[in-house]
Amino acid sequence: MSSAESTASATDATPWHAMPAGEIEQHFNVDPTRGLDAADATGRLETYGPNRLPQGKKKGPIARFLAQINNILIYVLLVAGFIKFMLGLWLDGSVILAVVVLNSLLGFLQEGRAEKALDSIRNMLSAEARVMRGADVRFIPADELVPGDIVLLESGDRIPADMRLVDARNLRTEEAALTGESVPAEKSTAPVPAKATVGDRENMAFCGTMVLSGRATGVVVATGSQTELGRINQMLAEVSALETPLLRQIKRFGYVITAVIGCVSVLLFSWGHWRGHMTFVELFQAIVGIAVSVIPEGLPALITITLAIGVQRMAQRNAIIRRLPAVETLGAVSRICSDKTGTLTLMEMMVSSVVTADAAYAVTGNGYARDGEVSADGKPIGAAPDALKLMGRVSMLCNDAELFEEDGKWKVEGDPTEGALYPFAAKLGMDRATEVAAAPRVDAIPFESEHKFMATLNRSADGEMLLVKGAPEVILDHCDRQQTVQGPVPLNRDHFAAEGDRLAAQGERVLGLAWLPDPGLRTGGLGPQDLPRNLVLLGLVGLMDPPRKEAIDAVRECHGGGIRVTMITGDHKITAAAIARMLGIGDGKTAVSGTEIEAMNDAALRECVRDVDVFARASPEHKLRLVKAIQANRQIVAMTGDGVNDAPALKKADIGVAMGIKGTEVTKEAAGMILADDNFASISAAVKEGRTVYNNIEKAMLFMLPTNIAQGAVIAVAILFAFTLPITAPQILWVNMVSSVALGLTISFEPHEADVMQRAPRAMDRPLVTPFGIWRILFVGAALLLYTLATFFWMKAHDASDQMARTAAVNAITLGQVFYLLNIRYLIDSSLSVRAHMGNRYLWYGIAAVVVLQLLFTYTLPFNVIFNTEGLPMWAWAWLISGGILFFLVVELEKLVIRLIPAMRRFVTAQQEGAGLRNDPVR
Repeated sequence: MSSAESTASATDATPWHAMPAGEIEQHFNVDPTRGLDAADATGRLETYGPNRLPQGKKKGPIARFLAQINNILIYVLLVAGFIKFMLGLWLDGSVILAVVVLNSLLGFLQEGRAEKALDSIRNMLSAEARVMRGADVRFIPADELVPGDIVLLESGDRIPADMRLVDARNLRTEEAALTGESVPAEKSTAPVPAKATVGDRENMAFCGTMVLSGRATGVVVATGSQTELGRINQMLAEVSALETPLLRQIKRFGYVITAVIGCVSVLLFSWGHWRGHMTFVELFQAIVGIAVSVIPEGLPALITITLAIGVQRMAQRNAIIRRLPAVETLGAVSRICSDKTGTLTLMEMMVSSVVTADAAYAVTGNGYARDGEVSADGKPIGAAPDALKLMGRVSMLCNDAELFEEDGKWKVEGDPTEGALYPFAAKLGMDRATEVAAAPRVDAIPFESEHKFMATLNRSADGEMLLVKGAPEVILDHCDRQQTVQGPVPLNRDHFAAEGDRLAAQGERVLGLAWLPDPGLRTGGLGPQDLPRNLVLLGLVGLMDPPRKEAIDAVRECHGGGIRVTMITGDHKITAAAIARMLGIGDGKTAVSGTEIEAMNDAALRECVRDVDVFARASPEHKLRLVKAIQANRQIVAMTGDGVNDAPALKKADIGVAMGIKGTEVTKEAAGMILADDNFASISAAVKEGRTVYNNIEKAMLFMLPTNIAQGAVIAVAILFAFTLPITAPQILWVNMVSSVALGLTISFEPHEADVMQRAPRAMDRPLVTPFGIWRILFVGAALLLYTLATFFWMKAHDASDQMARTAAVNAITLGQVFYLLNIRYLIDSSLSVRAHMGNRYLWYGIAAVVVLQLLFTYTLPFNVIFNTEGLPMWAWAWLISGGILFFLVVELEKLVIRLIPAMRRFVTAQQEGAGLRNDPVR
């Protein structure tokens, strides 16, 4: 390790927040009134390196593209394409190669997007900094900052490095992207405990965050990769995105089908060669025909199209998919880890509780919107008592925030807590413009973190009045009376202290409101020392970032579908527990903090996440560890977030979900899905779509594979029993094309099944084709085989030529697919009704297309020449249609037997869900 790296590591390990400001200055040998001199700054820059985030080595475009081809199914497709080229089928081979190139190109582009996440973090760094150098204030490029530099901050600045504050005046910073807190962080200079989490380090200003108000001076203690932002950048670079469940299943399926094709081909070739009834060339062509028939070359295209349709449906539900496989991953999710602020909540403060000397009130509403009411004991109050009216007046007039509507949404300019007081007063029937006109401000004591209150002196027709709001303990210290229905009476401090504790225990931020008529203060230059101690306390208001109403329903729906919802937030433990209780997350009592997570080893954390669903004060490392612990318990995890601190966990999760409105570019680039409306309810809707996508992929496989099995079996039986091939390799390709395009694609448009969100999520190791699926494939494949062979020999028995008999066999296997398409729309439920087939209009388009294609295949000269077919007499169609109906009824009979025997139905249901493979049920 170099000296620079050693110094940097030591710097990173030091708890600067726990040290007094003077000790910081001594450590870095800097005078805050002069700053570093030029020579010292140059030397430190050589030691610590520039203040920028390192850029890791990237894979080149060729390596990234070739990595997409490294997949067994792609190899199978390439072999199939090569065989078709060898058979002279240039069009079919070209189509397969086009599918391979298209899939590889999509993966190539998606991997390139992932690298943008790191670039987005680097773009959060400030371009320049205002520093003290040699007793002069100057602007320098931010990448020239070094530990020990004295940086001056003011409102609107982006903080250029991690700093220990040595002087702060009313400083508030926006750290939501780093800590997840919904309100600005108020800063001070006093030391805090060494084990304090990032969100509790009130004397630190962090790189990449914003100054909302106030001024400050800080000593740079970390630059570049040693900052909190740099650590997140490093974690994000080290996290490797997981392979989705579907891709894992397809890989296993590819290996299995390749092995089966290889073994069967070798055995049949050996048998045929031993029997000696076919020439070497004929036998080789027949074996190639079996391989071509069994390989589901249309499957990748069908899966891609099904996923793309899912993407389109999800976009209509405000869920934007960035990586195609993420669609299916959503359907397998068994646990959703959600950030609180802005996802489960509105990220808008709202007055939810009010306490006066006479009563306690509840306030309803939806964030900054003015809709809602004030009620007592569950009933609207009607006319507001004097204390509430005065509280509304204080809320309107003792306020520096601005609330405005833009594009149908309410936005606040200034302190969100102050902005939330306007709609509270509006719910009391008050109008801001009217109140301001009736009692204009003549002087004010602005809010500062040192004295924790704000006061305004207003003049009305009745005289002057002093309006005050602030921290409850400060307001109580300046009050000697309280407002009641009868008027001011002596203050009952214990009552309001107890009520304040009650509101705080509910996760609410508490403000005290007071006033004093005719205060007798001299206007002009009022200061904190001028606040009288004979104020009249009006009451307390409790504010919180309320849960989204639709999120409550979505959490309930997820629980009904066997999906656990877990809250992981950077907010305080009490606030997190209160919001979780309202949402129905967890047991309503238990919450684990970040410091408790740090005290656990990986094994203990794995046990903890089995029982706990609320985690508070969580840092980026905590969130990443929690996701890993849940995955170690064999669960498929979706992680939501909006801040930079969420990015590593989003990338590590099976599916990362970023907020589209309030999310940072970092999280959007690291995520697989973006919520256009920042609403948890959209995740629930996306899960529903994901489950439907997987159901449709499974139905498509159970539709295509029996046909592949039957086609291969037809040729295999002919080799085994030494009779004329009932179907040739080109005819097999025709059937595959018809089944994949005209029929298979209609399954991609299948709608939701009624109980899709009442089922348990699939287990992570559930195979793509279950034992029940294997039974269905073999059963239907055998029935289709018998139907095809029976048609071929029936035609031969009626003196048909080989060409005509094969034409009938091809039509038999295709008609069987048409009827089986009607069967497969419901895996075990009945398809014996017209109504059952009205939900997917594309079904009938596909069937109509097949009818037209088969008529062309049977009766037109070009097709007769290409595929060596011959027109069928009309009486043959009666046999074909009757056989198709019988085939349909045989499959329906199998489904009926399953439904009538409870044990079999439970077995099939368990197979579909992969029951018994999960460790963590919904609690």
